[in-house]
Amino acid sequence: MRRGPAVLLVAVGVLAGCGDDGAGDGGAEGYPSEDVRLLVPYAAGGPTDLTTRTVGACLESELDATVVVENAPGGSGALATTELVGAEPDGHTLSLVTAGTMVLTPLANEVGYTYEDITPIGVMADVPSVLAVGEDSPYASAEDLVAAAEESPGTLDVGVPGASTPQGIELQRLADDHGVEVTVVPFDGNAEMTTALLGGNVDAVLINASQDVTGNIDSGAFVPLVASSEERLDWLPDVPTFTELGFDGLTLSGSTFGLAGPAGLPDDVVATLEDTLRTCLEQDEVREGIGEEYVPEEFAGADELAAVLEETQQVYEPILG
Repeated sequence: MRRGPAVLLVAVGVLAGCGDDGAGDGGAEGYPSEDVRLLVPYAAGGPTDLTTRTVGACLESELDATVVVENAPGGSGALATTELVGAEPDGHTLSLVTAGTMVLTPLANEVGYTYEDITPIGVMADVPSVLAVGEDSPYASAEDLVAAAEESPGTLDVGVPGASTPQGIELQRLADDHGVEVTVVPFDGNAEMTTALLGGNVDAVLINASQDVTGNIDSGAFVPLVASSEERLDWLPDVPTFTELGFDGLTLSGSTFGLAGPAGLPDDVVATLEDTLRTCLEQDEVREGIGEEYVPEEFAGADELAAVLEETQQVYEPILG
């Protein structure tokens, strides 16, 4: 699963909360003292919602407090994130965050916040992307598809879940940095992309390999040609990565589902939530609810989540800034 490189951790101090209020004392005394709101910047029913509700149920049990999951879709994540960054930094308002909501949306739109306006807590799930074709596709391998794109630039249609998503930007980088040009076709999420691919309306999709997609892979309806991960996925061992194919750096089209609070979250609250998230992700029920393949093999806490956001900012700001 993708992780942020260690060299980026120097930037974490800006993100991981400030102050000396209890860091390292084993937890936040009296926290939580009221219900915890857990925001989801997407509609109910998708992988972000499933992940958040699975983790939220565990947080509720471990913290012995009511955790209320609220879906607030809209504005490419801006609606929920605006609510998050404006909340009191006391740990009672948290949210699922992604590089898309925290980096790409602020770079592409005037939303009044940046990724520095949150306090990262940890990674709940990592969902890689795959470049996939339909079962009747003439492209049996990544090499076949790339050769076709190089022979006739812009003639292959590749679906993505929105123009300013990591998938859309990575295909732009594929053209700019590696000379492989396709026509990017934005859709509104996995369901529309799946319909388009199965209906033959696009040649391929660069799509988050969430459980709905892995179901289509298992059935043979989708044929994955490339994975976005840095290394081959254990559960798709025959699928090469972009890096293996010579497209260095194209590792950012997957989605890291992080847990975060507003900027200025006290260190002891961060420590409590980080430790609780670690405990939750060690539980079989939670891992099965999220999907075992999406839970990082090694727990990724506040520093690692901050590094993912910082890496994405560094790569995409020259493109979108």
